[in-house]
Amino acid sequence: MLPLLRMIKSCAIVVPCLSLLLLGGCGKEKKVTRVDPGLVTDFSGRWNDTDSKLVAEAMMKEMVSQPWLENFSTQFNRVPTVIVGTILNKSQEHINVGTFITDLEREMTNSQRVLFVASKSDREEIRQERQEQAVHAREDTQKRPGQELGADFMMKGTISTIVDESDGVKGIYYQVDLDLINLETNVKSWYGQKKIKKVVERKRLLF
Repeated sequence: MLPLLRMIKSCAIVVPCLSLLLLGGCGKEKKVTRVDPGLVTDFSGRWNDTDSKLVAEAMMKEMVSQPWLENFSTQFNRVPTVIVGTILNKSQEHINVGTFITDLEREMTNSQRVLFVASKSDREEIRQERQEQAVHAREDTQKRPGQELGADFMMKGTISTIVDESDGVKGIYYQVDLDLINLETNVKSWYGQKKIKKVVERKRLLF
Protein backbone atom coordinates (compact mmCIF):
# COMPACT_ATOMS: atom_id res chain seq x y z
CA MET A 1 0.00 0.00 0.00
CA LEU A 2 2.84 2.37 0.87
CA PRO A 3 4.61 2.13 -2.53
CA LEU A 4 1.27 2.93 -4.19
CA LEU A 5 0.85 6.10 -2.10
CA ARG A 6 4.43 7.19 -2.91
CA MET A 7 3.73 6.68 -6.63
CA ILE A 8 0.55 8.79 -6.46
CA LYS A 9 2.39 11.59 -4.65
CA SER A 10 5.23 11.52 -7.20
CA CYS A 11 2.75 11.75 -10.06
CA ALA A 12 1.03 14.70 -8.37
CA ILE A 13 4.32 16.58 -8.44
CA VAL A 14 5.75 15.47 -11.78
CA VAL A 15 2.64 15.85 -13.96
CA PRO A 16 2.10 19.61 -13.29
CA CYS A 17 5.81 20.26 -13.87
CA LEU A 18 5.72 18.43 -17.21
CA SER A 19 2.61 20.38 -18.18
CA LEU A 20 4.34 23.68 -17.49
CA LEU A 21 7.38 22.60 -19.50
CA LEU A 22 5.20 21.52 -22.42
CA LEU A 23 3.24 24.77 -22.33
CA GLY A 24 6.46 26.76 -22.26
CA GLY A 25 7.88 24.79 -25.14
CA CYS A 26 4.72 25.32 -27.20
CA GLY A 27 4.73 29.12 -26.74
CA LYS A 28 4.01 31.38 -29.73
CA GLU A 29 6.94 32.36 -31.90
CA LYS A 30 7.78 36.06 -31.59
CA LYS A 31 7.77 38.05 -34.83
CA VAL A 32 8.87 41.67 -35.16
CA THR A 33 7.74 43.74 -38.16
CA ARG A 34 8.73 47.34 -38.80
CA VAL A 35 5.79 49.43 -39.99
CA ASP A 36 5.16 53.04 -40.97
CA PRO A 37 5.11 55.15 -37.76
CA GLY A 38 1.97 56.82 -39.12
CA LEU A 39 0.10 53.49 -39.27
CA VAL A 40 -2.88 53.45 -36.89
CA THR A 41 -2.61 50.52 -34.45
CA ASP A 42 -5.14 49.80 -31.72
CA PHE A 43 -4.19 46.58 -29.97
CA SER A 44 -5.53 47.21 -26.47
CA GLY A 45 -7.88 50.16 -26.91
CA ARG A 46 -5.80 52.22 -24.51
CA TRP A 47 -4.41 55.72 -25.22
CA ASN A 48 -1.70 55.42 -27.86
CA ASP A 49 0.55 57.42 -30.17
CA THR A 50 -2.27 58.00 -32.67
CA ASP A 51 -4.52 59.50 -29.98
CA SER A 52 -1.70 61.75 -28.79
CA LYS A 53 -0.93 63.00 -32.30
CA LEU A 54 -4.55 63.53 -33.40
CA VAL A 55 -5.60 65.27 -30.18
CA ALA A 56 -2.56 67.58 -30.25
CA GLU A 57 -3.17 68.48 -33.91
CA ALA A 58 -6.88 69.17 -33.41
CA MET A 59 -6.49 71.20 -30.21
CA MET A 60 -3.58 73.34 -31.42
CA LYS A 61 -5.42 74.02 -34.70
CA GLU A 62 -8.44 75.16 -32.71
CA MET A 63 -6.33 77.21 -30.29
CA VAL A 64 -4.68 79.34 -32.98
CA SER A 65 -8.05 79.96 -34.71
CA GLN A 66 -9.72 81.53 -31.67
CA PRO A 67 -10.14 85.32 -31.07
CA TRP A 68 -7.62 85.53 -28.19
CA LEU A 69 -4.75 85.30 -30.70
CA GLU A 70 -5.91 88.15 -32.89
CA ASN A 71 -6.82 90.25 -29.85
CA PHE A 72 -3.31 89.85 -28.40
CA SER A 73 -1.56 90.53 -31.73
CA THR A 74 -3.66 93.66 -32.29
CA GLN A 75 -3.00 95.00 -28.79
CA PHE A 76 0.75 94.33 -28.67
CA ASN A 77 1.62 94.25 -32.39
CA ARG A 78 3.44 90.91 -32.09
CA VAL A 79 2.69 87.21 -31.80
CA PRO A 80 2.27 85.83 -28.27
CA THR A 81 4.84 83.62 -26.56
CA VAL A 82 3.54 80.41 -25.01
CA ILE A 83 5.02 77.86 -22.63
CA VAL A 84 3.60 74.43 -21.79
CA GLY A 85 3.18 73.88 -18.06
CA THR A 86 1.82 70.82 -16.29
CA ILE A 87 -0.44 68.34 -18.09
CA LEU A 88 -1.86 66.02 -15.44
CA ASN A 89 -2.80 62.43 -16.15
CA LYS A 90 -6.00 61.88 -14.14
CA SER A 91 -6.96 58.78 -16.09
CA GLN A 92 -7.07 55.22 -14.83
CA GLU A 93 -4.24 54.09 -17.05
CA HIS A 94 -0.60 54.90 -17.61
CA ILE A 95 -0.30 57.64 -20.23
CA ASN A 96 3.04 58.99 -21.34
CA VAL A 97 2.22 62.68 -20.86
CA GLY A 98 5.71 63.63 -22.04
CA THR A 99 5.05 62.48 -25.61
CA PHE A 100 1.71 64.33 -25.62
CA ILE A 101 3.44 67.54 -24.50
CA THR A 102 6.01 67.05 -27.27
CA ASP A 103 3.18 66.69 -29.79
CA LEU A 104 1.59 69.91 -28.47
CA GLU A 105 4.90 71.77 -28.68
CA ARG A 106 5.51 70.54 -32.23
CA GLU A 107 2.08 71.59 -33.44
CA MET A 108 2.38 74.95 -31.67
CA THR A 109 5.79 75.67 -33.21
CA ASN A 110 4.81 74.53 -36.70
CA SER A 111 1.69 76.73 -36.68
CA GLN A 112 3.97 79.82 -36.83
CA ARG A 113 1.09 81.67 -35.14
CA VAL A 114 2.71 81.73 -31.69
CA LEU A 115 6.25 81.63 -30.32
CA PHE A 116 6.99 78.66 -28.15
CA VAL A 117 9.65 78.90 -25.44
CA ALA A 118 11.56 76.07 -23.75
CA SER A 119 10.17 74.36 -20.67
CA LYS A 120 11.49 74.91 -17.15
CA SER A 121 13.76 71.87 -17.23
CA ASP A 122 15.09 72.78 -20.68
CA ARG A 123 15.78 76.36 -19.55
CA GLU A 124 17.83 75.17 -16.58
CA GLU A 125 20.05 73.11 -18.88
CA ILE A 126 20.47 76.03 -21.30
CA ARG A 127 21.30 78.46 -18.48
CA GLN A 128 23.92 76.02 -17.21
CA GLU A 129 25.42 75.93 -20.69
CA ARG A 130 25.58 79.77 -20.79
CA GLN A 131 27.32 79.81 -17.42
CA GLU A 132 29.91 77.37 -18.70
CA GLN A 133 30.34 79.42 -21.89
CA ALA A 134 31.08 82.48 -19.74
CA VAL A 135 34.06 80.62 -18.28
CA HIS A 136 35.27 78.38 -21.07
CA ALA A 137 34.11 79.78 -24.44
CA ARG A 138 35.85 82.41 -26.57
CA GLU A 139 34.45 85.82 -25.63
CA ASP A 140 33.07 86.68 -29.08
CA THR A 141 31.08 83.43 -29.12
CA GLN A 142 29.64 83.63 -25.61
CA LYS A 143 25.87 83.95 -25.31
CA ARG A 144 24.72 86.73 -23.01
CA PRO A 145 22.46 86.10 -20.00
CA GLY A 146 19.29 88.13 -19.50
CA GLN A 147 18.22 87.86 -23.15
CA GLU A 148 15.52 85.23 -22.69
CA LEU A 149 12.04 85.76 -24.07
CA GLY A 150 9.43 85.72 -21.31
CA ALA A 151 6.24 83.79 -21.99
CA ASP A 152 2.90 85.62 -22.22
CA PHE A 153 0.77 82.53 -21.69
CA MET A 154 1.10 79.15 -19.98
CA MET A 155 -0.79 76.10 -21.18
CA LYS A 156 -2.00 73.67 -18.53
CA GLY A 157 -4.30 70.70 -18.76
CA THR A 158 -5.58 67.28 -17.77
CA ILE A 159 -6.27 63.92 -19.38
CA SER A 160 -9.18 62.04 -17.79
CA THR A 161 -11.01 58.79 -18.49
CA ILE A 162 -14.32 57.15 -17.69
CA VAL A 163 -14.42 53.36 -18.15
CA ASP A 164 -17.58 51.26 -18.41
CA GLU A 165 -17.35 47.47 -18.84
CA SER A 166 -19.83 44.62 -19.09
CA ASP A 167 -19.82 41.12 -20.62
CA GLY A 168 -16.49 41.50 -22.37
CA VAL A 169 -17.33 44.89 -23.88
CA LYS A 170 -15.49 47.91 -22.52
CA GLY A 171 -16.17 51.54 -23.29
CA ILE A 172 -13.31 54.00 -22.66
CA TYR A 173 -14.06 57.71 -22.72
CA TYR A 174 -11.09 60.06 -22.83
CA GLN A 175 -11.38 63.77 -22.19
CA VAL A 176 -8.48 66.17 -22.69
CA ASP A 177 -8.88 69.69 -21.29
CA LEU A 178 -6.37 72.45 -21.98
CA ASP A 179 -6.31 76.01 -20.61
CA LEU A 180 -4.27 78.93 -21.87
CA ILE A 181 -3.62 81.29 -18.96
CA ASN A 182 -2.34 84.85 -19.23
CA LEU A 183 0.80 84.94 -17.03
CA GLU A 184 0.33 88.60 -16.12
CA THR A 185 -3.38 88.63 -15.31
CA ASN A 186 -4.19 84.93 -14.63
CA VAL A 187 -7.07 85.28 -17.07
CA LYS A 188 -7.93 82.11 -18.95
CA SER A 189 -7.77 83.28 -22.54
CA TRP A 190 -8.64 79.98 -24.21
CA TYR A 191 -10.23 76.74 -23.10
CA GLY A 192 -10.06 73.68 -25.31
CA GLN A 193 -11.59 70.26 -24.91
CA LYS A 194 -11.22 67.09 -27.00
CA LYS A 195 -13.08 63.83 -26.42
CA ILE A 196 -12.38 60.31 -27.65
CA LYS A 197 -14.68 57.35 -27.11
CA LYS A 198 -13.53 53.78 -27.76
CA VAL A 199 -15.38 50.48 -27.56
CA VAL A 200 -13.23 47.38 -26.97
CA GLU A 201 -14.81 43.96 -27.46
CA ARG A 202 -13.08 40.80 -26.30
CA LYS A 203 -14.35 37.63 -28.00
CA ARG A 204 -14.68 34.56 -25.81
CA LEU A 205 -12.88 31.42 -26.97
CA LEU A 206 -14.99 28.28 -26.78
CA PHE A 207 -13.27 24.90 -26.45
